[in-house]
Amino acid sequence: MLSMTGYGKGEYVEGGLEITCEIKTVNNRYLDVSIKAPRIFAAYEDVIRTTVRKKLTRGHADLYISLKDKRERDTALTADLTLAASYVAAAKALQEAFPNLANDVTLSSVLRYPEVLKQEDSASLDEEMTKGLDVALNAALDKLNEMRLVEGEKLKADMLQRVEVIEGLVEEISVRAPLVAKEYREKLTARVKEYLADTKIDENRILTEVAVFTDKSNIDEELTRLRSHVEQFRSIAQEGIVGRKLDFLVQEFNREANTTCSKSNDVAITRAGLALKNEIEKIREQVQNLE
Repeated sequence: MLSMTGYGKGEYVEGGLEITCEIKTVNNRYLDVSIKAPRIFAAYEDVIRTTVRKKLTRGHADLYISLKDKRERDTALTADLTLAASYVAAAKALQEAFPNLANDVTLSSVLRYPEVLKQEDSASLDEEMTKGLDVALNAALDKLNEMRLVEGEKLKADMLQRVEVIEGLVEEISVRAPLVAKEYREKLTARVKEYLADTKIDENRILTEVAVFTDKSNIDEELTRLRSHVEQFRSIAQEGIVGRKLDFLVQEFNREANTTCSKSNDVAITRAGLALKNEIEKIREQVQNLE
């Protein structure tokens, strides 16, 4: 079981090349990956996303990539002749407008003007860079998943403990449920006797009323499904990627709890049902943190 929240960092340092990957994840219904990296990796972004998807299925992930390339590489300078010509033309126009000013425009001064000389970007994406990025990225993802696994196990323990509470409440309700019809009959009989005094009571009519009440308040099916959900929850909790499954199962838990409360017609069952819903809601909140 994996939490969707975590952090991982991976590095590649070799031969003057330093690549660092940091990834942070938070809850999200689907997988959403945000990448902040030097432009040199722009063409490699699809590969990066594919690598992330192999190890993450849900959550919002912020990936930060930094690069330091201290390797000795050939460099070349080129002159932007069009821009240089514009500078020279502007200088001539100024000379004509202000003839008394000394004209100190020289080749050396033009070379110092902004953007006239450009260094060719020899730092293109090469095989060593892609190798280093893969190493750093996979290391970051592995450390992220180690952290998410630890957090996921904590969530698992908490949820399974709450499932035990739910199971206990279901059994409490199941013990109480058969007594509800009996108590209703006793109260109904006593009330009829009070109103009718010495008049003979129609037992068949009372039995009919009790039968109708029992049918409306019967929660045997709901209790059976709740027990089944408890077993399913325990089984699913042993799997790895469980977020969506448990999210659906918790909805089913909640549906049965709501029906139990609405049909109970008994204070004790209603009280236990509300406690049941409270535990289910706490589990639902934890499930939102799971991948």
